[in-house]
Amino acid sequence: MPPLTLTAVEGLPMVQAGDDLARLIVDALTSMGLALQDGDILAVCQKVVSKAEGRVVSLSQVEPSPLAQHFAARWDKDAREVELVMRQTSRIVRMDNAVLIVETGPGWVCANAGIDQSNSLGEDVAILLPEDPDSSAARIRGELKRITGAEVAVLITDTFGRPWRDGLTEVCLGIAGMDPLLDLRGTRDLGGRELHHTVIAVADELASAAGLLMPKAGAVPAVLIRGYHFKPAEASAKALIRPAASDLFR
Repeated sequence: MPPLTLTAVEGLPMVQAGDDLARLIVDALTSMGLALQDGDILAVCQKVVSKAEGRVVSLSQVEPSPLAQHFAARWDKDAREVELVMRQTSRIVRMDNAVLIVETGPGWVCANAGIDQSNSLGEDVAILLPEDPDSSAARIRGELKRITGAEVAVLITDTFGRPWRDGLTEVCLGIAGMDPLLDLRGTRDLGGRELHHTVIAVADELASAAGLLMPKAGAVPAVLIRGYHFKPAEASAKALIRPAASDLFR
């Protein structure tokens, strides 16, 4: 097996709306003595993507609905936050015990529609998920190609919970340049038995590995992954969403 290396991309400034995220990453890599190579993967955390795209909302501008006010009063929450979650929601999966599990427009099922105030660096400021994480990843990838000439893959990552396990982990919300799934069906195991159901969520595995180098207060918004061999492909992270017909938690 070839070695797999992950390197925290350090030295990026605090990202603001309109910033060229690809240029900031390349400049940070250059200052570290690194350059992108064909076949590299860049994992970029959702928050800096959202900030660069202006997906930031002041809660002072949010007028909560009666439903948001009712839920907030029952569970001692900020009605403005609840309202903001509902505005990003296409379906409420569970709304109980001070927890809002919802389905977002792109189809992600997550707590609070992925909205978060951590690292917003502002009073009563919330950060929304990118409107289209796949397009975000494609734009960053295209800019990286233009600046460096390297053919790389880009993952947009975020922290999610899981239905049957406690604790949070990083997952892939957007992808460009590679398939998020590795289909092993039709291959054989060590005993020669054919695999019929094994499809690996490699994008989530890479995102989780990168997450080890992106602590919440570490100001490391990107990780360079080198050594994982993938076939370049045009794909979508939505392939990671389990279809409703086979999702026993819906």
